[in-house]
Amino acid sequence: MPELPEVETVRLGLVPVMAGHRLVRVTVNRTDLRIPFPVGFAGRLEGRRVARLERRAKYILVHFDDEGEVLLLHLGMSGRMTVVGPGRVNAPRARSPHDHVVFETAAGQEIVFNDARRFGLMTLIPPGEVAAHRLLAGLGPEPLAPDFSVDVLARGLRGKAAPIKAALLDQRVVAGLGNIYVCEALFRAGLSPRRRAGTVQGIRARRLHGAIQAVLREAIAAGGSSLRDHRRPDGELGYFQHAFSVYDREGERCLDCACDGAHGRIQRIVQSGRSTFFCAKRQR
Repeated sequence: MPELPEVETVRLGLVPVMAGHRLVRVTVNRTDLRIPFPVGFAGRLEGRRVARLERRAKYILVHFDDEGEVLLLHLGMSGRMTVVGPGRVNAPRARSPHDHVVFETAAGQEIVFNDARRFGLMTLIPPGEVAAHRLLAGLGPEPLAPDFSVDVLARGLRGKAAPIKAALLDQRVVAGLGNIYVCEALFRAGLSPRRRAGTVQGIRARRLHGAIQAVLREAIAAGGSSLRDHRRPDGELGYFQHAFSVYDREGERCLDCACDGAHGRIQRIVQSGRSTFFCAKRQR
């Protein structure tokens, strides 16, 4: 599933072709994805001008200049937003059976939502109700927001008996983090994924806070990680997968350890059904 850097990369790629542009036609090619489309979905968007695009956790929010309903979209496991038309890298192509929604702008560009596994979603939120919407209301702090401090992170972890890896994947603790970037942040912070979350206070919380922000910023700058489905709206791949320190590197040498033995190599364990990659020598 796309994590925060991939979703932010998609948002950044959509801004030039959507913000300030009017949607002249919206085509919905199936009645539902993960959830049904609202009644009259296409007609409620056509003719409206996009004011701005925001990201909340792994969701993209499209606001319009009429300050009416807000478009909420989630990429799911395999969703892509691809821009075709004038001035873009992607040339027009034949429609795919997985092209579920097509937004056409007055500038002649198409923004195509393709989702082979259909775990993505789109819905409309009434004005003034975004923060209270059921998909957003329980989310924790944004890890790159100015108000995400070391103290905020430490308070979110305080008293938790769960492993730190599981706690960071809890979207109520920190919004937008997923398996890849939690593994990478814990490695940089020198923290074992098995460590009890409640013990990550003081200097440990400070190290983890810095590692989370650094990993996310570097991943966004690299266009995210393209392992299976992720592509930027212009069709280009992300490149952060080439900078992984531990993720998907089981058995390989730890880049920060001089030891050639087993304790200086990346291990893989399963936590809550998810693969965790770490160096037992470096991470305590």
